[in-house]
Amino acid sequence: MRKTIFWIFLLSAFSVHAQDTIGSMTPKGGQIAQRFVGHIPVFEKYDVLEPVLNVDNDTTYIINFWATWCAPCIKEMPYFEQLHRAYQGQKVKVILVSLDFSRQLESKLLPFVTDRKLEPEVIALIDHDYNSWIDRVSPEWSGALPVTLIRKGAQRQIVLEEFSSYEELENIVKSFVNL
Repeated sequence: MRKTIFWIFLLSAFSVHAQDTIGSMTPKGGQIAQRFVGHIPVFEKYDVLEPVLNVDNDTTYIINFWATWCAPCIKEMPYFEQLHRAYQGQKVKVILVSLDFSRQLESKLLPFVTDRKLEPEVIALIDHDYNSWIDRVSPEWSGALPVTLIRKGAQRQIVLEEFSSYEELENIVKSFVNL
């Protein structure tokens, strides 16, 4: 009986934590990630993730598409960490969208996020039908990584290459924050 109560408690605590973690990522229809790998929400189709990436409010969103196998992505990752810390408590949200392969989420992505103690929100998108959704992110995007979408309301800017410095990233973000 104690074990049953313990497991019910543990599962309900995890469920509450999962909802808190991605509460801001629940689209209007109420649909959330299909599953989790550790604490990382996994979206199997871009259609489910798209409303999350297109929330229309007064928050500036920095959405970085990356992968653990992408050296330029890893090189610029500290800039997103620094930005996240610099703008905590403000209407700025950094979302790191991993495009790692589904078979490597537990073996590569989760250890990467855990070992580096990444603070920005990390989600995984495993919809590998890239041709069906890349243009919906931006028609300018070829699919190469890294790519960063910065948006606030109707204002959008796509950066199709890695950032060379934190200052380069922050200057773009400042222009959106001050809109």
